Amino acid sequence: MMSNPVKIMAILTARPGKADELKALLAGMIGPSRAEPGNMRWDIWQDQANADIFILDELYADNAAVAAHRETPHFRDYFAVINDLAERRALVLDPVQIA
Repeated sequence: MMSNPVKIMAILTARPGKADELKALLAGMIGPSRAEPGNMRWDIWQDQANADIFILDELYADNAAVAAHRETPHFRDYFAVINDLAERRALVLDPVQIA
């Protein structure tokens, strides 16, 4: 069976006064996350209408790559502090029609 890519879209809304700290935390994730073998994309977006809202646009080769990402030191460090900095909603998505 062929494995499918997996997209994660995480919506992070900074808690009051925490946007700069959140942005710095996310920026520190870019290098190590993109360097993971199964990572195909790890991008940060910021909402034009509300600078407290950040979107993580992540793409992994398969579910095993997602699981490996969640075991990395950089993800564990992120996960330990993210709830203090932001409200977080993460969608883990399977492809339907992608190019």
